[in-house]
Amino acid sequence: MAYDIIFFLAPDDETAAATRLRGPGRAFESVTCRFIEPDSAIAEWDMYFERPSAEVPPVEQLLGWSWPEWVTAPLNDGVEVFALPQRLTLALANAGSTELKELAHRWTTRLRAADGDDMTDDDLLAVLQGVARLAASAVSTGGGLYSWSY
Repeated sequence: MAYDIIFFLAPDDETAAATRLRGPGRAFESVTCRFIEPDSAIAEWDMYFERPSAEVPPVEQLLGWSWPEWVTAPLNDGVEVFALPQRLTLALANAGSTELKELAHRWTTRLRAADGDDMTDDDLLAVLQGVARLAASAVSTGGGLYSWSY
């Protein structure tokens, strides 16, 4: 589980990769959260928009889904930088409040079942709403949406 997660906008993969050592910082528009697995969250969000359902998918289905790609190769320091898939960025940019609420509920249900009392204290709907705003900005500017975590 990642301690700190920052979803952020960057113009391209090279710029996003350059955040690896210190994180995106204030130079990038971002949304932060804590104590989640960003790669599984990204995969779950992508699955939701490809196959909308309020039901939590079986873990085997989630594990078999296409996971986000690294923009920097992972090292032993625990830092990861992922690019969100373009189709997910577009889906988040176009998502309505009902879709985001349904996805947040589904995501919360899965995390609570997996992590119990160790689940993040973040408001996951607020995280999704913030990431959706970033996605809309990425679509309008032609940039990309990324995740940095430690």
